[in-house]
Amino acid sequence: MSDFVVQEQGIVVPHASKREIWYAFIILTVVTILEFVIAFTLERSVVRTGLFLALTVMKAYYIVAYFMHMRHERVGLVASILLPLIFLIYMIALLLMETA
Repeated sequence: MSDFVVQEQGIVVPHASKREIWYAFIILTVVTILEFVIAFTLERSVVRTGLFLALTVMKAYYIVAYFMHMRHERVGLVASILLPLIFLIYMIALLLMETA
């Protein structure tokens, strides 16, 4: 079975296979379990917060890439979504540093 679905007007759109969806599901489950273990074993600290941020970014990547099918999109569309998001995160970081 092909990973491509032909849509209207002759546009070919790739879709994630069942194997890819299960792979993403398993990774998201493992990361969520890891977050629970970290939440209940580590004391509040910068390291714990950093781990949570890193795991959250990882989970966001897998959700967007596999369940929103962005992994198979063209570079221009991905850039049009990621670049404003990166700029927004950068601006929020600058605001937090200036107010501290």
